[in-house]
Amino acid sequence: MHGKDILHKMKAGLFSSGADTGKGKSKMSKHTTHGFHCLKGKSNHDMEDYVVSEFKKKEDSELGLFAIFDGHLGHDVAKYLQSHLFDNILKQHDFWTNMEDAIRRAYRSTDAEILDKAKVLGRGGSTAVTAILINSQKLVVGNVGDSRAVMCKNGVAEQLSVDHEPSTEKRLIESRGGFVSNLPGDVPRVDGQLAVARAFGDKSLKLHLSSEPDVKVVTIDDDTEFIILASDGIWKVMSNQEAVDAIKNIKDAQSAAKHLIEAAVSKKSKDDISCIIVRFR
Repeated sequence: MHGKDILHKMKAGLFSSGADTGKGKSKMSKHTTHGFHCLKGKSNHDMEDYVVSEFKKKEDSELGLFAIFDGHLGHDVAKYLQSHLFDNILKQHDFWTNMEDAIRRAYRSTDAEILDKAKVLGRGGSTAVTAILINSQKLVVGNVGDSRAVMCKNGVAEQLSVDHEPSTEKRLIESRGGFVSNLPGDVPRVDGQLAVARAFGDKSLKLHLSSEPDVKVVTIDDDTEFIILASDGIWKVMSNQEAVDAIKNIKDAQSAAKHLIEAAVSKKSKDDISCIIVRFR
């Protein structure tokens, strides 16, 4: 199956029970390539991770659009984000002039759409990590929840996203009238239910749960080797540096994504795992 067909299939949000995978490259920069791989975890529900991994021409620029959406309590919110979040970001009037604000506003408005459609999309939610690559020179990362973006520069891992965990966001959650508790489970949860402190959807918790993204802009320079976007199935079992070290010598982005997932599985990760690698050289 060709990358294009796979992308089309991914757009439709159809996940086979096994792995979904694909790759592509920039038309503007001959060294920029991307590859993704997704693997359903050991749980008995459908795959709840969705990805976007593609290049798009927009005005006179080339945009790399990369995202991982890790759903919970069903896959409908993650699937909705896959189809709508980037469109909502790109249609903001100040996308080119004030990208950070445009991303924040689009995250907010997309969450409002999801909450409005709760009857159709259900009571679940989703994390998001989005990365927009402009002409292979500038990268704008936004995230809510615990899916993560990590950059490798000269072999050293640097985290670009912020893990929104109930333990670190306790004050914010309490200021909104919620609480953080380890009961009944084993990890801190918002209102004793959700193990991430920010998310799209989750209508029943929304009063206490922010969908405000952290946004970071970085320049891609000659020292930038690659970026990893991955759901928490990787990060539960590997540090940022371990993930970078595991794939730094794998030139093919798709093979690197697959290898990183296999490494996490060998370390007993049982979760759905999605991974995107974007290589710059």
